[in-house]
Amino acid sequence: MRRINAKRVLVGEPLDTARLGETLLPKRLALPIFCSDPLSSVAYATEEILLILALAGVALLHLTWYAAAAIVFLLLVVVASYRQTCHAYPGGGGAYVVSAENLGQTAALTAASALLVDYVMTVAVSVVSGVSAITSAIPSLNDHEVALSVAFVVLLTLMNLRGVRESGRVFAIPTYGFVLVIYLMFAVAAVRLGTGETIRAESAHLPITAEGTYTGIALVFLAMRAFASGCTALTGVEAISNGVPAFRKPKAKNAATTLAAMGALSATMFMGITALAMSYQVHVAADPTELGLPPGTATSTALAQIGRATFGNWHFLFYLLQAVTAGVLILAANTAFNGFPMLASILAGDQYAPRQLANRGDRLVYSNGVVLLALAAIALIVAFDAQLTRLIQLYIIGVFVSFTLSQAGMVRHWGKELASPATPPEERVHIHRRRAINAVGASLTALVLVIVLLTKFTHGAWLVVIAMPLLFLGMKGVRRHYEQVARQVAVDPHVTPRKPARHHVLVLVAAVQAPTLKAIGYAQGLRPDTLTAVTVAADEGEAARLREAWAAHDPGLPLKILHSPYREVVGPIMAHVQELAAGDATDVLSVVIPEYVVGHWWEQPLHNQNALRLKARLLFTPGVAVIDVPYLLESAKSARPAGREG
Repeated sequence: MRRINAKRVLVGEPLDTARLGETLLPKRLALPIFCSDPLSSVAYATEEILLILALAGVALLHLTWYAAAAIVFLLLVVVASYRQTCHAYPGGGGAYVVSAENLGQTAALTAASALLVDYVMTVAVSVVSGVSAITSAIPSLNDHEVALSVAFVVLLTLMNLRGVRESGRVFAIPTYGFVLVIYLMFAVAAVRLGTGETIRAESAHLPITAEGTYTGIALVFLAMRAFASGCTALTGVEAISNGVPAFRKPKAKNAATTLAAMGALSATMFMGITALAMSYQVHVAADPTELGLPPGTATSTALAQIGRATFGNWHFLFYLLQAVTAGVLILAANTAFNGFPMLASILAGDQYAPRQLANRGDRLVYSNGVVLLALAAIALIVAFDAQLTRLIQLYIIGVFVSFTLSQAGMVRHWGKELASPATPPEERVHIHRRRAINAVGASLTALVLVIVLLTKFTHGAWLVVIAMPLLFLGMKGVRRHYEQVARQVAVDPHVTPRKPARHHVLVLVAAVQAPTLKAIGYAQGLRPDTLTAVTVAADEGEAARLREAWAAHDPGLPLKILHSPYREVVGPIMAHVQELAAGDATDVLSVVIPEYVVGHWWEQPLHNQNALRLKARLLFTPGVAVIDVPYLLESAKSARPAGREG
């Protein structure tokens, strides 16, 4: 009977490297895969503006219009800027590659650390906000937000381990469904409002308790903070420029077209939701008591209030809105699941991250990066108790650091193109235009970065400000380690391989058993200069029994018994090995260790503990080689994969 392989069931059958081209994405799948984050951000960006302005009561809610307009303008500028990046760098890599080529490695690692932090934040914020949409429709689930969030991260991880193209088909349904339902909501609202009907949100009658009076500098600071919070609508814009290689040919053109479509959809949906929120007089607050509600009362999200008010008695449309909103918000994390592993693989290729992150799994995805991202996001969700209001304060700093460095790098890139005599005269006009677009983008995103830092630092963003330099130093440390190892293992051109003068072999013996005899047979096949079996005895009686068993089987080599009155095994063997290894420097000593191979995880702690401790010590002993000779127990033989013999 064929054994069921759980890994194959969860992630699918392995794919041949030759099929990598089959995983490339058409625009219709690239949009939900790479743009689900910026498209879904409109579900909570307006609410984030309202939450900040609510600190002053209802008096300043009219500033929502101005904040939203500024954010849309910034979104369009950033989209236009990144379209230039797609064409100039079709190899992908986004801010890291652009900065490395034009601004140097310090700027590149700063951009990389910002992006890595942002990707982890994207998963945490997207999933938690999706769970908030679910709990808005089903309040009884409010106490299970952490468990639900972790479960969705695990589900997303498994889907991404199956492969980009396969997961893209799944992600397309909620993403396109969200866009269609939002525009349907706009159409219904337009008809109802156009016929003179008055629509009010469920919270319109609730007063908002102001935390203080905001005038002068305090007013400006509050407005800047509201704008900074609403800039979450821009998260994920850079993902397409990072993933240009995943598109079908012509890669750069298809990526730029997809980016433009995403910008148009995000801008119109964000402005539409903001307009309805203002028209319906939606009131939100981080603390329900600020709305005059009892402590602990569950409040609906701004989008949920808009949907409930718009669809009225058409309850199925409201629940459809909540379903697709929850779906797209949760799947928005997929933007990070594509961007993080790809960036990590580039960093690994440049020796700034562990080499394992550069390896594709058997489904042709960077599976190690996928798992690492999931673990980091789960840790963040648990640490912050799946509270969106707390997590959102850590958001977008990394986004705007990478935006600014990427666009500044593009300005330098176009400057090099203009300075090159090989650039055709007819191209110079276009290059001047592209450089101007990137210069405007760099200036605006740098200004927003300053605003974000000023307004969010004391509200939790300091954690990100600490995390980014730590990542930066960590990546520098990884590179330094790899460089040191490369120097240490480099081959001297004047040195040729030399056969050791003599080869000594020790076979470790615990008892005269089948695994021992197998290890002795292997050691004899090495044809060493000397071959000795070594065992440890706690007393003379045990030593006598070992000698008797050894003589009865006559393995053909001498048995040396090390006495250990304190019943320790590892210490006497290590002392004997070090004594032999300290001999002639031209000799080599091999230690052969018979080891049980078990088939069940619970059997492992029951065997091989002395062998494991010995190997750990012997690996640090100069001039000593350690050889494992495995002996399969029955449980290991039955657990062996079907079709394999041994």
